[in-house]
Amino acid sequence: MSAMRFSPVRRGRRCVTTSVVAVLFAGSVVACTPRPDGPEPAAQSFLDAFSARDIGAASTDTDRPEAAATALGDAWENLQAESLDARTTSVRVDGDTATVGYTYDWHLPKDRVWTYDGELQMGRTDGRWGVRWTSTDIHPDLGDTQSMALRSTAAPRARVNERSGSDVLVPGVVHRIKVNAAESDNIVSAATGLARVLAPFDSSISAQSIVESATSTKGDYPVALLRDEDYQSVAATLAALPGVSASDESDLISTDRTFAPDLVSQVKKTVIDEVDGKAGWSVVTVNRNGVDIDVLTDTPPEPAPSFSISLDRNIQVAAQNAVNARVEQAMMVVIQPSNGAILAVAQNKEADRDGPVASAGLYPPGSTFKIITAGAAISSGLATPDTTVPCPGRIEIGERSIPNYNEFSLGNVSMGTAFTRSCNTSFAKLASEMQPDALTVAASQFGVGPDYDVVGLPTDSGSVPPAEELVQRTEDGFGQGKVVVSTFGMALAAATVAHGSTPVPGLLVGRETTVDGDHPPISPQMVDGLRGMMRSVVTSGTAERIADQGEVYGKTGEAEVEGGSHAWFVGYRGDLAFATLVVRGGSSDNAVAVTREMFEQLPDGY
Repeated sequence: MSAMRFSPVRRGRRCVTTSVVAVLFAGSVVACTPRPDGPEPAAQSFLDAFSARDIGAASTDTDRPEAAATALGDAWENLQAESLDARTTSVRVDGDTATVGYTYDWHLPKDRVWTYDGELQMGRTDGRWGVRWTSTDIHPDLGDTQSMALRSTAAPRARVNERSGSDVLVPGVVHRIKVNAAESDNIVSAATGLARVLAPFDSSISAQSIVESATSTKGDYPVALLRDEDYQSVAATLAALPGVSASDESDLISTDRTFAPDLVSQVKKTVIDEVDGKAGWSVVTVNRNGVDIDVLTDTPPEPAPSFSISLDRNIQVAAQNAVNARVEQAMMVVIQPSNGAILAVAQNKEADRDGPVASAGLYPPGSTFKIITAGAAISSGLATPDTTVPCPGRIEIGERSIPNYNEFSLGNVSMGTAFTRSCNTSFAKLASEMQPDALTVAASQFGVGPDYDVVGLPTDSGSVPPAEELVQRTEDGFGQGKVVVSTFGMALAAATVAHGSTPVPGLLVGRETTVDGDHPPISPQMVDGLRGMMRSVVTSGTAERIADQGEVYGKTGEAEVEGGSHAWFVGYRGDLAFATLVVRGGSSDNAVAVTREMFEQLPDGY
């Protein structure tokens, strides 16, 4: 066996310089303390230097300093290590050779810790112990011509699914289109061409707006964001425009651009910061040609769990198709009374121009508000469905003259009949006899008035202020006055009648909705009375058009506004509560027709 040679540096003893002052002389002497002999202290000396990233000191503790220095340095560099804890674990001595066990705890980026055990082969020459260098001093499975490398494995991004499990949003790539005025020889020409190319995807982009923004922006001005398939269709044209560039970005992509586009965009904003899972990582051995040979450790990625929204694809599509058939702004909200799940939020392109109006837009409810007024009358003991009330063609209350539609007159009838035929005069008279806050309290019992913080959906249920003035209270009674509601709020009102109490609405599964505002319970007498009256509206009243669509309960409404009137239909069938609004749609029969079309498109079993 050939003799091993180790550098005398760090061998045998630790030395410090002290000053000694004596009577005869003053000067410096070196005081040396012998280091404990043996393979374990020598091994620990190597490990201490390696863990301190003192490559020079660690390599000189071996019999092949040059080879050791290269390998030790590469280990730190290729692992991107932040620190290393190294310690001896065992010692076996056989004459002038020994084996010392070690444990390494590598601390890698992003709080990753890699722990493993190995052995150092030790030798003694001239009474001194040192490390016999081999790549296994770094890892027991590392070959002499190999190095280690850290690899990262991206976690799949989470998806967003609808009620039945089909994808609504999936991970994908989008392309951000940018223009740099300083890099364009003719920004007006480039902007004109860019606006023309982007017109099929965003008609709101104009050459003028691009020029104004790009010339006032230092560097790149972001113009648009294109889905991958859209970008590929125009990539060559964009590349030819001077100053125009594109960059790729990860994003969540809608699987169907027609599926609740406004609502899905709101959901995307809500979950986008939570879709990235925890990346996986591995350490591999790499040969001298840079080819991965083996995997030393592997931690698989942890995908973020998919998100689910309560929208039902069949109901959403049917509702969307129904509102799309109208030229006016049209919208519909469908809620499941038994649990508050929001099953559909549909609005057509005309409504989209005003934002998320289906869930947060406020409008006078017209005669659909008679659900609230009738409930308040029952709750206060003022009337029951069987109580006789007047239904003249016109009635004078205070300084207000209230007519029925075309001033039809029924004489004295039951409140149930007045509800079925939608007598404004009857409900104006009932409201005028109520306390100033009676309708406010009743509305909150039906879910209208409280604030609902529905995760992923902006909402406003409506406003029913107390009415101290007689005329306001009278007008509020048939849904004019100062009362305003949203289709979301009226869908909650219908769900309240169907369920017997107001369900807490929700969209993103697992995320609780908070409710702020008074929300007193509704009485069984109110529920029972309203169910019978709402059924008669369909069987023999103003919503007979939908009578062939199963056991539907509802209330129609036509709210007078400047320039026309809003058409409303509110109700439920089974475990589906709905509210439909056609803005300036005229007769309430138009809202009934939209709702009927939605029901006609639903598969059997809904």
